[in-house]
Amino acid sequence: MTANAFVSVSLDPPLVLVSLDNRSYMHRILPRVGRYGVSVLAENQEVLSNHFAGHTVEGLEIRFTMRKDIPLLEGAVAYFVVQVIDAHPAGDHSLYVGRVEHFESRDDKPLLFYAGRYQQLGAEKLRPTQWPQDDFSLFSIGNIDPPIT
Repeated sequence: MTANAFVSVSLDPPLVLVSLDNRSYMHRILPRVGRYGVSVLAENQEVLSNHFAGHTVEGLEIRFTMRKDIPLLEGAVAYFVVQVIDAHPAGDHSLYVGRVEHFESRDDKPLLFYAGRYQQLGAEKLRPTQWPQDDFSLFSIGNIDPPIT
């Protein structure tokens, strides 16, 4: 599935949240399996995003890589393997909170979806933040000491 809402919840312990439509296939299986993987797609993987969002592309070659026995999409800029620890009903969705078991990333531009269309990161001059915790992003969760393995 393609999710457009995946959120960092906590650094210590490392927790994330995903919101799933109650009608989705993933919502039906996640409570049984209790673990899931997230592949943060690279900006050149738009076709994969569309494919897993239900716009099937016939003949598309999909390559997977395994981490902690969870299949993830090859070529993504980041990978998460997550153990579900809590679920909360929220209207027509359910919020699944999970503990990050594994994280890795590579230096590349992620695929962005904003305001109903795909976007690209602009080249910005970065400036230091006032507080060190402001440097945190979804992609820096792997810098936790000790590393998550």
